[in-house]
Amino acid sequence: MNWFEINTLRRDWLGNIRADALAGLVVALALIPEAIAFSIIAGVDPKVGLYASFSIAVITAIVGGRPGMISAATAATAVLMKPLIDDHGAEVGLQYLLAATVLAGLLQMLAGWFKLAEVMRFVSRSVMTGFVNALAILIFIAQLPELNLAKEDVTLLTYALVAAGLGIIYLFPYITKSIPSPLFAIAVITGLTMVFGLETRVVDDMGALPDTLPFFLLPDVPLTFETLQIIFPVSLAIAVVGLLESLMTASLIDDLTDTGSDKNRECIGQGIANTATGFIGGMAGCAMIGQSMINVKSGGRGRLSTFIAGTALLILIVGLGDWVKQIPMAVLVAIMIMVSIGTFSWQSIADLREHPRSSSIVMLATVAATVFTHNLAIGVLTGVLLSGIFFAWKIAQLFRVTSALSDDGKTRTYRVEGQLFFASVDAFNDAFDFGEVLEKVVIDVSDAHIWDISSVAALDMVVLKFRRDGADVELRGMNEASETIVDKLAVHDKPGALDDLLAH
Repeated sequence: MNWFEINTLRRDWLGNIRADALAGLVVALALIPEAIAFSIIAGVDPKVGLYASFSIAVITAIVGGRPGMISAATAATAVLMKPLIDDHGAEVGLQYLLAATVLAGLLQMLAGWFKLAEVMRFVSRSVMTGFVNALAILIFIAQLPELNLAKEDVTLLTYALVAAGLGIIYLFPYITKSIPSPLFAIAVITGLTMVFGLETRVVDDMGALPDTLPFFLLPDVPLTFETLQIIFPVSLAIAVVGLLESLMTASLIDDLTDTGSDKNRECIGQGIANTATGFIGGMAGCAMIGQSMINVKSGGRGRLSTFIAGTALLILIVGLGDWVKQIPMAVLVAIMIMVSIGTFSWQSIADLREHPRSSSIVMLATVAATVFTHNLAIGVLTGVLLSGIFFAWKIAQLFRVTSALSDDGKTRTYRVEGQLFFASVDAFNDAFDFGEVLEKVVIDVSDAHIWDISSVAALDMVVLKFRRDGADVELRGMNEASETIVDKLAVHDKPGALDDLLAH
């Protein structure tokens, strides 16, 4: 280990001890109701989500690629695992769920090893903004059940406590910033409800907390091809969605903290965490945008904050469970509302008028698809697809073909400018007049680049048509890269087309 690595390690773990410790504690408290809720979504006992949150947070703190990012059990992965419980029952389904978690982790490690994180380069800023805004909306929507007056245990007192929590969160920093305001809000609101005996929904109402430490176990499934058929589709979906959400969250934290991260290492770290978690009875997870935002906004920057979040979670649920059970859900709702407000890019609304219409459409489509489906992967893929379509259309508009006839009227020179690919092929074909009687046709591609099989086929056909009409065709100025793809894709068993020109 060189001096730079030692300094980096010291900075990640010891460079922000006090703030990391306090931020990690706040995150641990916020993780409890989330982990329980996600367990319910997956159809398993609350301890499955709680053990997973502990394990994933601690392991990614050590081997992950993004310091300060919180990873744990999430809704995105819980939804994908629910069919295993529905199809095979609670007991058998749980064992398949654990096996799927292990396999998903192995697939994520392979993704990191093959450096598949590089695909993040194809995610535009508009998609990122849409992703962030959609997450903010989903975080807020997730709190609405706790504010539904139709439920017996939700009253006007709940609203009063949420308002009080928000007041403390936003006003306490004006008094001091030495203590994270969300942590202070939890302490004050919990104290008030206990001292005055206020009847309100608390963490204990979400489900029983585990009272023992997790232990190593092997998923009780037969090691057969049939088992692989059952768990592989689920594992692949978990691996893809988990990595997508983790890498997007890592990029967001990069921007918020003005620091970089190792995305391929993050893929491997997430994989190690999920594989290990499956062997202690936990469900698969990934990065959590809400808790990561809480961590960053509470001052957490290093790996220590993530590590403390995981270890404090285990201590709280096992050692201090009787106290944690008394935390009102209202104050945790207030914290998550604060996170949703802080996460949403309000500037993006003003930018709708200023930014290009295509960028705004991509952003809004990403938000709409994500909120409608509650699936981050579908939202992001929608945005990426639209970005690609708009980009191809924009590049195609820059393509043009001009021509000039020689003084003797026997030779016409076509000058091709721009990118020749599937979206500009129609414009390319329409630019030629095949009814004109010529002795020679010159196609000058000095200012053009040929990209794909569609463009090669179009060029091939143009040359063939002119030669069939008796004109001599000269292809001029093709660059080396274009010549390579033409040589590879042109139809070589068809006489008179591109392969003859290249041979000359």
